[in-house]
Amino acid sequence: MLERLLADETETARLGEDLAMALRPGDVLALKGDLGAGKSTLARALIRALADDAGLDVPSPTFTLVQSYDTRIPVHHFDLYRLSSAAEIDELGFDDALAQGAALVEWPERAEAYLPKTTILIELVHDGDGRLARFSGQGPAFERIARSLAMRDFLERAGWGEAQRRHFIGDASARSYEIVSLPGPAPRVLMNSPRLVLGPPVRDGKPYAEIAHTAQSVSAFVAIDRALEAGGVSVPRIYAEDQDQGFLLLDHLGSEGFLGEQGQPVAERYAAAAELLAMMHGRTWPDRMETGQGAFHHVPPFDRAAMVIEADLLVDWYVPAISGSPASDDLRAGYHREWNAALDRLGGREYTLMLRDFHSPNIIWRGDRTGHDRLGIVDFQDALIGPSAYDVASLAMDARVTMSPDIEKRTLDAYVAARHAAGAFAEASFLEAYAIMAAQRNSKILGIFVRLEKRDGKPYYLKHLPRIRDYLRRALAHPALAGLRDFYSEHGLLEERAL
Repeated sequence: MLERLLADETETARLGEDLAMALRPGDVLALKGDLGAGKSTLARALIRALADDAGLDVPSPTFTLVQSYDTRIPVHHFDLYRLSSAAEIDELGFDDALAQGAALVEWPERAEAYLPKTTILIELVHDGDGRLARFSGQGPAFERIARSLAMRDFLERAGWGEAQRRHFIGDASARSYEIVSLPGPAPRVLMNSPRLVLGPPVRDGKPYAEIAHTAQSVSAFVAIDRALEAGGVSVPRIYAEDQDQGFLLLDHLGSEGFLGEQGQPVAERYAAAAELLAMMHGRTWPDRMETGQGAFHHVPPFDRAAMVIEADLLVDWYVPAISGSPASDDLRAGYHREWNAALDRLGGREYTLMLRDFHSPNIIWRGDRTGHDRLGIVDFQDALIGPSAYDVASLAMDARVTMSPDIEKRTLDAYVAARHAAGAFAEASFLEAYAIMAAQRNSKILGIFVRLEKRDGKPYYLKHLPRIRDYLRRALAHPALAGLRDFYSEHGLLEERAL
């Protein structure tokens, strides 16, 4: 059980914001308390936070029994006070509401056993001049609420306890970001980065994340952020941190995305990002970076095992999706043979700090600034020491944006020109590594996007598959990858498929 003391209506409303940040589709919050205990105040604040509209009209559903709101997560506000029997909850479309979003239920005691076992009970009781909120329940929803309350405590310690919280962005991982604001200072970003759950062993007794060297805690972000800032890269300043819990209060680098108004690639911006990479790749980066208080983050290598297990996502997820059956042992053996031959060609190539996801979702455009400062870089905690060509491939074949061959070439040319201008540069060697890394990355992404749909219930990633196949065909056109290209063609891995 959790408890929260609410001194007044303002704190009750603030709790509503905290709950809104934790809410997910399928959640049920049961609000229990006497008349005047603050149930409606809490529900109203939660709905307004989800809508990001402080003035949204949120009437009590006492007479309508249910009010629905098309917010970031659709939410359905039930008031069961006038129910004559618990069975009537079915007539209100309760199950359909949960299939579409989340539910807030006032007077839940009138529904008896009709509410899901995963329901979170929030009881509001009088406590002197204020209220005491008691939370009881179990499972992921309860854990999310507990974490959101801990985030409010973190803000309190940072001097931002009264800040308004609004959802900013989430990604394919468990990380999420909020915009927090107070009257006066510029808004800041609240980063929620829970410790990575490693999962079951998949190879040699190790989980996937360990083999692929995925960052396990927010300390990696802190260390790399500090190193990048010292190296002349515009990254978020860290104002407050709780590395144990995975909370950071960060500078808000800006609101303008890296793309054009219609979501299209802007060649000049991609060229500027390529030039930033060229600057970074001309520097020497340590593989041991300080996280603070005498601790260090050791930046892992992008080694053969990591490259192969990432590429294997194609045979693990994409092949079964297009063929209807798991990849055969023969296909896997041939796939590994061709990939190992391609990766052998990386020997002696330039290795450097590799941010791993250097593409449009992680770049902020700041057109009012000059030089490299026009580019704000975020989401780099999974950085490795790997081929410099990898991040260039990530940028020039942006997985979320249709990069025409012309814009890809202009991006690549901008990088190559900047490297030549800085000194000796082995262009042919780099271009071969670029093709290998582009093929590896896009093979991985084909598997990841299918996995997001099949395992995680996120079908909207499938729309990107035709683009990724096109990128893969471009990468495999390099003469050094003839064997791999023939293998992909022989097994239909480059064909257009509808999933």
